[in-house]
Amino acid sequence: MTTSGATLVVIPARAGSSRLPRKPLRLIAGRTLLHRTIAMARVATQGLPHARLLVATDDGDIADHARAAGCEAAMTDSAIATGSGRALAAARQSADAPRFVVNLQGDSPFQPEGALRSVIAALEDGAQVATPVIALDWPALDALRDHKTRSPFSGTTCARAPDGRALWFSKTIIPAIRNEDALRRSQPLSPVWRHVGLYGYTFEALSRFEDTPPTALENLEGLEQLRLLELAIPVTTVPVSPPLFDSSGIDTEADIARVEALIAVHGDPTPPLAS
Repeated sequence: MTTSGATLVVIPARAGSSRLPRKPLRLIAGRTLLHRTIAMARVATQGLPHARLLVATDDGDIADHARAAGCEAAMTDSAIATGSGRALAAARQSADAPRFVVNLQGDSPFQPEGALRSVIAALEDGAQVATPVIALDWPALDALRDHKTRSPFSGTTCARAPDGRALWFSKTIIPAIRNEDALRRSQPLSPVWRHVGLYGYTFEALSRFEDTPPTALENLEGLEQLRLLELAIPVTTVPVSPPLFDSSGIDTEADIARVEALIAVHGDPTPPLAS
């Protein structure tokens, strides 16, 4: 397979979610999760000359739903367990392999503005893998802690080096903070970075990652990006501004209710689907 200069932005959308079955078709304030993600991605990729957007799914109804929104859809094997695996399967269906593959998680339609472009820019600057992170202020950290009392595996944090290299990701809140009261008085931002569910890879890095079996630590945390760190593939984290809406994924009925409450207060941030 030859490699093109294109960037393939893939929205993985499998039917079989254990917590929210047929999640891509679930309604949030009258619009499906998938249509919201497509609309956000379409706006984010406007003006990028070599960007191609598609939905990768294992379900014919979901593929038809994507096409109804004017988005290309690719059918992929239902046995694929991860979003990145589904993104690579879609990329390998192309006659020419893309230079970069972006896994835009289908359950995160409220991405921070500019996150997708920042990830692509990091890849163009030489990153093998790039992903966005948000610096949490103290109220945001308090809100995350509260959220995890109800949904402990929703929301991921990241420990990162001063140069932006990811050191670790976790479903727990890292790092632990000694002398937190003093730190709160001395600075407006906490030391906690929240990970945004968006990954950009070079085609080669994604292929190597997917050709390696899942690791024990990856399985324990339920975070596929830990395999990259164990393979010594550097992950570049890109700081982005927090969005109006909480950027964690839609994983539970409670997440849907929370987002619908935010929409009722602040209005709907999802742009129209019309291109």
